[in-house]
Amino acid sequence: MSGDAVIVASYRGTLGRFTLDTSLVLPMRGVTALFGPSGSGKTTVLRCIAGLSHLSGRLVVGNEIWQDTSARIFRPPHERPIGYVFQEASLFPHLSVRENLLYGFRRARKAGVREETSLGDIVTLLGIGHLLDRAPERLSGGERQRVAIGRALLSQPRLLLMDEPLSAVDRITKEEILPYLEVLHENLSIPIVYVSHDIDEVERLADHLVLLESGRVIASGPLVDILANSRLPIARAAHAATVLEARVEAFEARDGLTTLQIDGGTLLVPGRVAQVGAVRRVRIAAEEISLAVDRPSRTSILNVLPARILAIDTVNTAQVIVLLMVGEQGEGARLMARITKRSLDGLGLGPGQSVYAQVKAVSIVSSRGIANPEGRATTIAEPVVANTAQLSVGAARATQGPEEPAVA
Repeated sequence: MSGDAVIVASYRGTLGRFTLDTSLVLPMRGVTALFGPSGSGKTTVLRCIAGLSHLSGRLVVGNEIWQDTSARIFRPPHERPIGYVFQEASLFPHLSVRENLLYGFRRARKAGVREETSLGDIVTLLGIGHLLDRAPERLSGGERQRVAIGRALLSQPRLLLMDEPLSAVDRITKEEILPYLEVLHENLSIPIVYVSHDIDEVERLADHLVLLESGRVIASGPLVDILANSRLPIARAAHAATVLEARVEAFEARDGLTTLQIDGGTLLVPGRVAQVGAVRRVRIAAEEISLAVDRPSRTSILNVLPARILAIDTVNTAQVIVLLMVGEQGEGARLMARITKRSLDGLGLGPGQSVYAQVKAVSIVSSRGIANPEGRATTIAEPVVANTAQLSVGAARATQGPEEPAVA
């Protein structure tokens, strides 16, 4: 991302009994996820960017200064070109879907904002053409949230903020909405800052990941780097996994298997995933990888990858995380394996050693690849002291108005 425009967001201050002290540099493209336990400050950061919460700090979006406390600059919320999607859709009940969508569009046009996104574009991308004449009360939860997203986008924002937009819907509705969010990512150039406590959403949507704990940034960087960093508490959590970009190389009709090319090796997955050349995002859980010192000769596991051990970190008294680099020389993608200490000692494993990673399961989590701005480094705050268990639990519901504090 060297030379590209970025979002610089630094805040320090107290809201009630909660203290926020963060400094972020985020890409101006793709989806940046803010992830952490309840009370870590995810929603507070989002509200500060929106101008709804006012803490001392600095916010620069591209080449525009929206806040600089030292220079007494503070652009009020209504003058910030943002779209904000809350947990609840909050549509105007007396307006039809069409009028709800046009509300933000007309305000932007009245303010002289150039039209980047049309009503027709949003209706098509979100699949809501058949809903235009309905009242909000006649919409399902998923339909309401898609309309709310459309309304935010039609305000012609430079930045889209999404505060746990799927937390108020059930799993079936969430699976209905997620593909539309993927389509928006593919077709719109607006950067998105996405708050979530659901690691599945993060793995599926995010390109850049920020980990928060107790009002501070633990780590920030490309999704693939953060998830595969065994020093971080997220790598020691029960849901620990790596996410990789894979390209469809071939489909074997006889066995019904698709070959996926990853950095340093190939993977076989059942079914026809996509056309040859298509890029997919895949997830490999740490608990789905076992290790062998010698190449297995007879096994039902199809995906056996040569790899080198990069690091070994303790999870608990019984288990460790082994960080691997795929390839004979360890030149490829990173994977993590969770194994017992007894297995570690029994095999005599250590950093630099060559092993074989037996991958028992591979999940296709997204129909797109990962936007990884070139040159963007991962930053990790020291020391890393987050509570591992908390990183997978739900965050507190954020307030939807300007009231304070909001610390989710």
